[in-house]
Amino acid sequence: MKAHHRFALALTGALLLNYLPASAASLSERYDALRTSQPRLQARDAAKTLNVSEADLLAIGIGKTVTRLQEGENVPREIMRRALDLGTVMALTRNENGVLERTGVATKLKPQEEITGLDADKEKEREARLRNIAGGYLGGEIDLRFTFKNWKYAFAVVQPGKDGVVSRSLQFFDAHGDAVHKIYVKSEAGVPVFDKLVADFRNPTQSADLKVTAAPVKPAEKPDSAIDVKEYQMAWNELTDVHQFNRLLGEFGMSREQAMRLAPASSVQRVTPQAVRQLLEESAKQKLDIMAFLGNEAAIQIYSGKVSKVQEAGGWFNVLDPEFNLHLRDNAFNSGYVIKRAGVTSVEFFDKNGELVVSFFGVRERNKPQPQSWVDMTAALPKAGADRR
Repeated sequence: MKAHHRFALALTGALLLNYLPASAASLSERYDALRTSQPRLQARDAAKTLNVSEADLLAIGIGKTVTRLQEGENVPREIMRRALDLGTVMALTRNENGVLERTGVATKLKPQEEITGLDADKEKEREARLRNIAGGYLGGEIDLRFTFKNWKYAFAVVQPGKDGVVSRSLQFFDAHGDAVHKIYVKSEAGVPVFDKLVADFRNPTQSADLKVTAAPVKPAEKPDSAIDVKEYQMAWNELTDVHQFNRLLGEFGMSREQAMRLAPASSVQRVTPQAVRQLLEESAKQKLDIMAFLGNEAAIQIYSGKVSKVQEAGGWFNVLDPEFNLHLRDNAFNSGYVIKRAGVTSVEFFDKNGELVVSFFGVRERNKPQPQSWVDMTAALPKAGADRR
């Protein structure tokens, strides 16, 4: 298509979108107009432009390319349990400013592993983990952690993809209509498994009326003066495992970034938001094995391994490897921190709303120290200044 034809097409779509009020055009029509003017716009961003949720936008296709699946307290877990049989999939987890995509096969737990493999230090933690296990996904190529109480809507999507290849996916959303996790079938062997899953979990009511709720206002951060900083720093220094950190946040009623500000001296070094680029570029250059954690309040996905191809494209900084993609809208980042806890060095990046976007660790063998190359690389990241606040 010639350039002037493309411009005319985009202009037509933009005019349609601007001059056709919501009352005069269906959501479907407005979405079509928007896609005409901005064909590369992601669904999450398109939903914001149209002032609806992403789930509402997807529901336009119910009865055509979309099947609404059942809802209920245990349904998301059971769907994810059945999804273990799909074989090779691409698992996608995202938040406002980051997307992690991993292609591979999820690992199933062995019989009784759900119970015997759990940390039973506290019964409450044990019960919570049991509720959030879907029979697998703990480690391996598709490595996920779930908080199923925050899962609400589920859909199966079947539509033509690139080069005429049919795309099949399971897409999950929270009560506010925000996407929490998506699974794309990547093998022919997975097609009949997918079809059977959709038939078994099909919602009797194929309605596009989702009744999504508004996201609650983020609570104000507790004033630093209300934190017993001395006691907090002592507790930080007594950490024996990085997994204890979230419990520490709860005990002191702190936000995650506040915990960075008030950490013991020399335990946290603030780095520039753009340090994420150097981290990924150096990891690729040095062929370091890294772990990337990215998620939301319903799901966290973890990648472990090397990265190779890194580049900026379309306002995002990306890892574009065959089986692992990471997309970071780092112009929305506000801060980064190199953190030393329980003998482990990690790096976390927060956006302008104080939300954690992504965190990184060096891969280490069990009961062995972390690689010095990882420690040295994180120490060389560009500092944001002497004041960590």
